Amino acid sequence: MTYTPPSQCPVCGNHLTVMTLSCSKCNTQISGNFTPCKYCSLSDKHRLFMETFLKCRGNIKEVERTLSISYPTVKGLLDELLYVLFQTQGNDETQQEIKDMRAEILDRLERKELTASEAAELLAALKNNN
Repeated sequence: MTYTPPSQCPVCGNHLTVMTLSCSKCNTQISGNFTPCKYCSLSDKHRLFMETFLKCRGNIKEVERTLSISYPTVKGLLDELLYVLFQTQGNDETQQEIKDMRAEILDRLERKELTASEAAELLAALKNNN
């Protein structure tokens, strides 16, 4: 059985890096500071959404049916996924995008498209990714 490694430190929330690679056949080990692929560090929620979106060939109506979620929720998850995969940190434009995303999350909460716990999770993810 294989397990998905955690992508964030359980103590401080910082991103984890891969330090050792090993061969299961000959036990060779390579040590270093390796960056995992960006798809490997997705949360279970984002991974499920991405897999479903791809299986449905981007058809939002089909994603709605498959996951039993609303159109605004599909759009919101797609926006979250795109942000997580393609964010760039540090510049003023990115900081403004983050502010805009926070405002959008709060707007979605106000429109009852998200529960309070979902909004809190998204806001925490924004904070942890910066």
